[in-house]
Amino acid sequence: MQVQAGRYRGRKIRNLPTLDVRPCSSRVKKSLFDTLEARIDFDGIDVLDLFAGFGNLGFEALSRGAGSACFVDQNRQALEAMRATAADIGVTSMSKFVGADVTAFLKREPGTYELVFCDPPYRWDDYESLVRAILDGNLLAQEGLLLVEHHSSHDFSSLQGYLFHKDYGTTRVSFFTPEPR
Repeated sequence: MQVQAGRYRGRKIRNLPTLDVRPCSSRVKKSLFDTLEARIDFDGIDVLDLFAGFGNLGFEALSRGAGSACFVDQNRQALEAMRATAADIGVTSMSKFVGADVTAFLKREPGTYELVFCDPPYRWDDYESLVRAILDGNLLAQEGLLLVEHHSSHDFSSLQGYLFHKDYGTTRVSFFTPEPR
């Protein structure tokens, strides 16, 4: 894995040989960021990377100009790999690492983010509640975007805030924005 574009292009993202973490593929990441660059300006935005794994999406956003990234994952080895990557790239001061269960984190996080990546395990049992928790709180800025990566068998088009989705084989990424407040 490596950063694909921006000021840290080509820099390696540390990872570990484990089946506990499923990073976003290079093909999906490239397509997502192509879509995002047509919709948002990364300059100085705050990014939240939930179920961050090795931080693939958050580090890509930092490379493209995000001002900060908060990485949340409960896997200690993944957190250590992310901290090492942040040090290697030189973005430690722009990065926050939280070792926590994402649902617990969502209940206590006071911050607001312009971009939220959410990549739970495909076996996650309640995607709708997870999406609702993110959209119904003040976690996502009014003009912000939430991207949820999931198996293509899930259809969230009936949820409020749903914008569209993109399919990549059996992987689907659904895009959401908060309802006007």
